[in-house]
Amino acid sequence: MSENPIRVVLIDDHGLCRRGLAELLEHRAGIRVVGATGEPDAALRLLRELKPDLMIMDLRMPAMHGFSLLKRVREEGMETPVVILTMCDSHDDLANAMRAGVRGYLLKDMDPDDVVDSIKRAVKGELVVAPAMATKLTHLLGAQSGREEGRALTERELEILGYIAQGMSNKGIAKALDISHDTVKLHVRHILAKLNLSSRVEAAVYAVGRKFSGSAH
Repeated sequence: MSENPIRVVLIDDHGLCRRGLAELLEHRAGIRVVGATGEPDAALRLLRELKPDLMIMDLRMPAMHGFSLLKRVREEGMETPVVILTMCDSHDDLANAMRAGVRGYLLKDMDPDDVVDSIKRAVKGELVVAPAMATKLTHLLGAQSGREEGRALTERELEILGYIAQGMSNKGIAKALDISHDTVKLHVRHILAKLNLSSRVEAAVYAVGRKFSGSAH
């Protein structure tokens, strides 16, 4: 196990799923599961107290739908990266997840090794999507690219889009460019508005889909 293992919180209303996923992550990847629950209030408390590297969350839970929980997380100002792990393979759920800015959308029937690999990549900043959802993602991107793309991006916005495509956080971009965090956030808002996108995840997919890396290296 690494000196600083990845720390995750699991949110799933099925105890068996939580236990099985925890064993999978800890035994095969050395990923430390620091908290697990199926209750929304408990989930918020875990995120506040533990500040994990990643939250892995189901969508269909009796106490609260996953997107409602995610909305509450963001309303509290928590920016914990989120990976959806669900049985829901609908286009609408994928589209809503991308708009919500999740880091990944995985399915529970995936090969366990692929789940582990995807989660490790998500922590590094990559967008991960279940292979079975790839076609739906392509169609979603096609719908995005069919929109009018608005005003041209400035040189600085192109540079920041390149960093977004690499999975870098706003804080990381601010450090790399020696500008303030608030300035980066403002540029990101302008980029999303000009490209008619809803989240930085969509911006990353947009850029990667066009083999764009900007001037960021």
